[in-house]
Order: sequence, then structure tokens, then C-alpha cells
Amino acid sequence: MFPIKSRPLKIVIFWQLVFAVLAAILCGLLSGVNAAISGFLGAIISAIAGVAYAVLVSRHSGYSASGTLRTALRAEAVKIFIIIMSLWVVFAVFKDLQPVMFIGSFVVAVLISSMAVFVPEKLNNKVK
Repeated sequence: MFPIKSRPLKIVIFWQLVFAVLAAILCGLLSGVNAAISGFLGAIISAIAGVAYAVLVSRHSGYSASGTLRTALRAEAVKIFIIIMSLWVVFAVFKDLQPVMFIGSFVVAVLISSMAVFVPEKLNNKVK
């Protein structure tokens, strides 16, 4: 079974992955293959970090406020670490990186991740 329990996080990660593909296509059409790879990598870094965050949060089983806060802070620290290391690796390894496409798609993917607060946890099918 997929280890992410939170519906909003699943939906946001799905849309980040969709955006990564769209960013690759759009950047590729605008500036070529290296731009497509750059756009895809920028968006996918945020999605991978979001998956790590969601998995860590989903593993939380305690019910105390301090346990929940500790889990959230630990998951956020892992997410930030993954983002920093991934950005560093891409800048160090990919010599033909298109920085505008890379950073632009990364920023949009991060903005998409912030939309999780607008996704309801459960769908309410009742009409009142």
C-alpha cells in the first residue's frame, strides 16, 4: 500500500508530478533539450522532498501535541535537507543546466506544494 495517508498531500504531490512533466515539455519547446531537463529537475526536486515529508508525517502514530509537533518539525527538516542537497547535486553535476528554467520550475512546484491547505481531507458528498 502507498505509505502516504493524507489525501491533501497525495493530491499536491500528484499535481507536482504533472507540473514536472508539463514544465519539461514547455521548457523543451521554448529552449531545447537541456531546458526541458532543467525544468523537469527543478519541479521533481520539490516533489521528491514532498514525498519524503508526506511519508514521515504518515508514519506518525502518537496522539500527543508534542509528538505531533516533533514529527512535523522532523519531517520539515528532512524535506529542507533533501531540497538543499538535491539543488547542490544538480548544480554540481549538470553542466548544461538552464538556471532560469530550473529555478523557475522549482519555485512553481514549491508554490503548488503550499496549496495542500486548500484540499479538504474528506469529500463531503451530502447536499444540504
